[in-house]
Amino acid sequence: MPKVKTNSSAKKRFKLTGTGKVARKHAFKSHILTKKSTKRKRNLTQTGLVSDADMGNVKRMLTIGK
Repeated sequence: MPKVKTNSSAKKRFKLTGTGKVARKHAFKSHILTKKSTKRKRNLTQTGLVSDADMGNVKRMLTIGK
């Protein structure tokens, strides 16, 4: 059976935590930042977690557990 390839875009966007959850970055932080408040931009800097509904798709792209 051939090897399963990891999705190249997914491996750049997601990172696995120590407990097996998948960390992600927030969107809307790349441009048009002047109209966004400082608090909003600061909160977008922090990492978030992938929701349970999307976890299966992301793990499949990262070939985790398959």
